[in-house]
Amino acid sequence: MSAAVPMDPQRSVTTTTFRVAKAQNRRIAMITAYDAPTARMVDQAGVDAILVGDSLGMVVLGHDSTLPVTMDDMLHHTRAVTRGASRALVVADMPFLSFQISPQEALRNAGRLVAEGGAGAVKLEGGRRMAETVRYITQAGIPVMGHVGLTPQSVNQLGGYRVQGRETADALALIDDCRALEESGAFAVVLECIPAELAELVSREISIPTIGIGAGVGCDGEIQVFHDLLGMGDFTPRHAGRYAEVGTAIREAVGAYTQDVRDRVFPAEAQSTHLDARVLAEIKAARAGSLKAASGGSSPSISGRSDQ
Repeated sequence: MSAAVPMDPQRSVTTTTFRVAKAQNRRIAMITAYDAPTARMVDQAGVDAILVGDSLGMVVLGHDSTLPVTMDDMLHHTRAVTRGASRALVVADMPFLSFQISPQEALRNAGRLVAEGGAGAVKLEGGRRMAETVRYITQAGIPVMGHVGLTPQSVNQLGGYRVQGRETADALALIDDCRALEESGAFAVVLECIPAELAELVSREISIPTIGIGAGVGCDGEIQVFHDLLGMGDFTPRHAGRYAEVGTAIREAVGAYTQDVRDRVFPAEAQSTHLDARVLAEIKAARAGSLKAASGGSSPSISGRSDQ
């Protein structure tokens, strides 16, 4: 097996780039982003793809699951991300009930994420049961990324956020799901929260790239939530690495700012501008005249209080 080589940071990433990356043993780095500034930063940092995940429901909208996320939410955030990213492939999540009702409804919504949102591909959850839908969308010319294992939109059916594929029957079913997605035209598949050995086995058996999250290092790539990596949330999943403590830095910075405002330390001279002395004198004179006229001829001070 050849040594891993990074993707060209100067060229735009496409679904073809994903296939070439797998063939050449180049691991694919993905990360979530939900707004333009974040997309710009991660794009400049060299990630290969950005997922506008429906995880935004929990990460930035404050919900306790991804289920309340709507198409309007996804379109709003996808537009923002595509305005910020210039090189990475932008993949937009299809939210709950945007693709499960019928293949035709799924295609309509996938088309909106591409045409209105600017996404280069869409992602949807489910394996064999979604194969027909994946085929329908891809045949219309829209790239689809699959998602199996722990599928958050099915959290109520799965009984919580738990590792999937631990038992033989479940593992074999997951492999069949991945094969069905491959045969239906998906260009890649996310493997979420499954045993590392199973993820590595799947990655070797199918021709499309596997993107892991909580699935070990044997996948063809990895995806993580931006806020988890930077320590910006109240909870960090076991599968997430902490590369910085930005949340702590933000709280400390805002706390210092708050105290400075209360202590009249901020804004300081460096953040202030001043009137020319002549202009200030003219303003005071004009205000004094106006106040005198308003008081019937008496001579109040600039504060409005009479000298008497």
